[in-house]
Amino acid sequence: MTGKEVSDLKYWLGFNRVKGIGPAKLRLILDQFGDLATAWQANPQHFAQLGIDKRAVDNFIKTRQDIDLDAQIERTIRAGIDIIVWSSSNYPKFLKEIPSPPPVLYVKGKILPVDEWAVAIVGTRRFTVYGRQIAQELAGALVRSNVTIVSGLARGIDAFAHQSALDSGGRTIAVLGSGLDNLYPAENRGLAERIIDGNGALISEFGLGTPPDAGNFPARNRIISGLSLGVVVVEAGIRSGALITSSFALEQDREVFAVPGNVNSPASQGTNRLIQQGAKLVRSAEDVLEELNLTMVPQQAAVQQIVPDTAEEALLIEHLSQQPIHIDDLTRQAGIPSNLVGSTLTIMELKGMVIQVGGMNYVLAREPEPIYEINSKFSQE
Repeated sequence: MTGKEVSDLKYWLGFNRVKGIGPAKLRLILDQFGDLATAWQANPQHFAQLGIDKRAVDNFIKTRQDIDLDAQIERTIRAGIDIIVWSSSNYPKFLKEIPSPPPVLYVKGKILPVDEWAVAIVGTRRFTVYGRQIAQELAGALVRSNVTIVSGLARGIDAFAHQSALDSGGRTIAVLGSGLDNLYPAENRGLAERIIDGNGALISEFGLGTPPDAGNFPARNRIISGLSLGVVVVEAGIRSGALITSSFALEQDREVFAVPGNVNSPASQGTNRLIQQGAKLVRSAEDVLEELNLTMVPQQAAVQQIVPDTAEEALLIEHLSQQPIHIDDLTRQAGIPSNLVGSTLTIMELKGMVIQVGGMNYVLAREPEPIYEINSKFSQE
């Protein structure tokens, strides 16, 4: 990340800390000032002239006085957290399409292009044995079809969905209602570590130090549904937060699925009502895959495989993976001049073949063709 990029990002973090300035007001500010660095230094009276209420303006003045933006950005980077904003090229495509998408995402782990094929599995913390079994079966079957599982890292159905995705060798994304340094519940810390260890990502729109306040979770739920093509509610009481996620899914034009349950079970009252109201009944993962037209995901993923155009690209691909590698290490391993490595990586980044993840570290954007095929191609030229 360049010095200018860091400088720009710190103002996004600053505005993200101002209570009362959400996505709609921030969009208004950006349209007026052109960039947030200019807006941060502006006379607050200009905000009032834009129609921003006095409380939000007062909060801005106080935040600007109290916060050390350089310390905030340094703390975030030091924690190994990536910052993605509206203008970032890697902002999740489908999330950006929802009403009022979060201006800032804090990410630990990696979001990959294949995560566009995602399905949310959510449900109650007061699960039954039946709910646990169904959540595990659905998550396992979906990731075996190359679908990423999205959920909220909560105890119960959410945790079982994440765990099953990992146990089945798939990817999963956990969306938090707190800062990424305040994992909640604490019992799922080990699960969170498994997710960020090359198997997915933790995501939050809340800055470091934000506690898991109850008011944060509805906002968290809109991100869960926004990242997903559809939401599957496995078990939910009549007042379950999972039903809030399903409501957001409907507003975002996502598909809503529900698993039927015992009519006498409190854990199935919410899901049975969803089905009664028109949610699609789920008996197996095939019901979800067919409805969302995801039965061809493995074939679609294969089409997106990296195909190098030059011998230099092929050589670098041999030493790149989903694990970050510094450009200096890559140069040593590839055995080609550093200026050639730099120029080739720049071209590969423009093609969407690699991603720079900060500090001149690079990862593959997606899986390459098998090495023997790559070598065969260039040995014939």
